[in-house]
Amino acid sequence: MISSTFALLLCLFGAANAHFRLLYPLPRGNFVADLEPNFCGGYTEVTTNRTTFPLSGGFFSISTGHPGWTAGVLISTVENPNNFDNFSVNGVQQLAKPFARDEGAGTFCIPLNLTEAGIPGVQDGANVTIQVLFEGGDGNLYQCADLTLSAALTSPPADITCSNASATTSSSSPTATTSTGAALDLSHEASGFAVVLSFAGVIAAVL
Repeated sequence: MISSTFALLLCLFGAANAHFRLLYPLPRGNFVADLEPNFCGGYTEVTTNRTTFPLSGGFFSISTGHPGWTAGVLISTVENPNNFDNFSVNGVQQLAKPFARDEGAGTFCIPLNLTEAGIPGVQDGANVTIQVLFEGGDGNLYQCADLTLSAALTSPPADITCSNASATTSSSSPTATTSTGAALDLSHEASGFAVVLSFAGVIAAVL
């Protein structure tokens, strides 16, 4: 009886943590797990305290309890994007970061160079919104961050750290690498963040 109850608690704990959080840049509103399947994690209005974000040399950081997941980043140049259509132009999604797959639960820091996307309106001083799309096997999840872009800011502030910490079942402690915004560790992207060519489930959800 005790063992079955313990097993149930473990399942519930896993389900409760099988989401993702956008850690940086700061997301719209407080994290509410039940709202994550909705547009921008349930927050439709732009926040007044936008994050100043570099046009190049930036990154976004997420944490997740999923052992395997796929993610991508859409961008909108609309002043107050409040629906999925605001992240597309003429029916074409504006991808700031192509969809990619990675393995392992933990905290991940992923480079985000907005100038590489070549999207009109993504320029110095522009107010934009990014929407991180995440799929870890239990449906599509979304979180947004409202930004003001800066060409003068070539990396996130020094007090913003960029870290990768993958929890593994073969070790009693997770492995982690940490760097500051001024000196990003890009090895994680090079090794495990390969572009996914097919991500129909997420694409269909936002069209």
